[in-house]
Amino acid sequence: MRKNRNTWTEGHSVAGATTSPGNWYKGRSADERQAARHQRFLQAGLDLFGAGPGYRGTKVVDLCKAAGLSTRQFYEEFHTLEDVLAELHLYVNDVAQQAVLDALPHVEDLSLADRVPHMVRAYVEAAAADARHARISYVEIIGVSPRMDRQRLDRRALWIDVIDQLADAAVARGEVPPGNYRIAAAAYIGAVNGLMHDWVVGWVDATLEEIADELLQILLSRYHVAN
Repeated sequence: MRKNRNTWTEGHSVAGATTSPGNWYKGRSADERQAARHQRFLQAGLDLFGAGPGYRGTKVVDLCKAAGLSTRQFYEEFHTLEDVLAELHLYVNDVAQQAVLDALPHVEDLSLADRVPHMVRAYVEAAAADARHARISYVEIIGVSPRMDRQRLDRRALWIDVIDQLADAAVARGEVPPGNYRIAAAAYIGAVNGLMHDWVVGWVDATLEEIADELLQILLSRYHVAN
């Protein structure tokens, strides 16, 4: 029985797994069929939590209907509906984080003024180009439970580390003076989360490009870099 996986990948296969011939059905092993069911539940959760009634407006039976699977199959994969939200929250954060990491090799030789825009826009596009990702990451996750608050804060700490490392690299290059940029990183991530939340729920009327530009100006201003 598979519970609370930390990643969600397309075309998942279990490396090194062995199955008897009786476990194969229509060319797929039992593990492959279970992985496919797991993904169907996650896809249904992404649609319902991110574009439908939201996490609080969704019941297990609703998720099962959207996935085309039974409640028995749901409880073979998850303990609660919150487990689905938790896994999706990690997934959408992983997508955004990977976009930033993928951008780094292409900008590491650029000046700070040129590096930062690439990284900010890579993050914003990955985090919010799919409205379902943005809603889960910045809205649906808020106030669900102590467990989800802890997970959200843990991910927030990882993003603070990313910004802090960017500042350390800039100090090492002599692009900005030494200082306690971790305080600035914490303040910046708070601003990102607050602005993105308000944008997702419709309290801020702006395009995604305008959101990215605003976040960029905040960061460049702290580093005293002209754009």
